[in-house]
Amino acid sequence: MSVIEAHGICKSYAGADGEVNAVREVDFSVEAGDFVALHGPSGCGKSTLLMITGALLSPDAGCLRVSGEDPYAMSANDRASFRARHVGFVFQQFHLIPYLNVIDNVCVPALAAARPAAGQRAGELLAHFQLDHRLHHVPSALSVGEQQRVALARALLNEPAVLLADEPTGNLDPENAELILAYMQGFAQDGGAVVMVTHDDRAKAVAGRQLALREGRLV
Repeated sequence: MSVIEAHGICKSYAGADGEVNAVREVDFSVEAGDFVALHGPSGCGKSTLLMITGALLSPDAGCLRVSGEDPYAMSANDRASFRARHVGFVFQQFHLIPYLNVIDNVCVPALAAARPAAGQRAGELLAHFQLDHRLHHVPSALSVGEQQRVALARALLNEPAVLLADEPTGNLDPENAELILAYMQGFAQDGGAVVMVTHDDRAKAVAGRQLALREGRLV
């Protein structure tokens, strides 16, 4: 079953020298259990396509279905709730909230989609990621690798069907990069769908499928 189905996705921006076609007529699907690496040169539209896939950025044209539903047919509030329940995000810069401690950062997705026993689930994830000794530290007290593991735990809080990652190993040393990739691979092996934007050859090698984007088109 396709967890993600995208057909004819287009997105343009107004640039200094005229319209920029960031994504052009893109079709792709991702099945449960897939680990997909999306790669290509800088500025080819990878992050734009990832944000559209994650219901963060409306396309100009085309149709997207995630877990059988079209998030862009929903109201903004319903879309935010849908995103919190079905999609987890991992970013290169982590985007942790600096004044919240680790366990509260992991619980943030429960604000958009109420989850019973969110604190218990967060604690279990942090133990899995070997961070149970860091529950009450703020992000600035963590190493870079620890911050990325907190971000991954947060992405998994609501047991999403889809995990989207934008250069998740870009700021990590080889050891931590390998650890993060192994956790993401495990998510796919357990039946989740992973789409990862990356320039990292190690990350591409771990993914089961590769999609190359050039000038907004899949090639």
